[in-house]
Amino acid sequence: MPSEKGSGGDYNYVSSGTNSQGNHYCVRDYGTGSNSNGYGSDAYHYSNANGSYYYSNSNGSTYYNDGKGNATYTPPEKK
Repeated sequence: MPSEKGSGGDYNYVSSGTNSQGNHYCVRDYGTGSNSNGYGSDAYHYSNANGSYYYSNSNGSTYYNDGKGNATYTPPEKK
């Protein structure tokens, strides 16, 4: 797997593609090593055919936008 740097720390690219509903997805593994963000979980996002999109971040936060101007952000739980 290629290793890359992003705003959330170093990560390994896991997969991306289009699911059976025509929605794009991308998955990244941030691991638990010293170069990671310390949370040790995957992050992924969906860009949906209806214009909505959803992000699940490696720190546990989530963001959803319905594509019509409405958005919901859920912050990570404090450690």
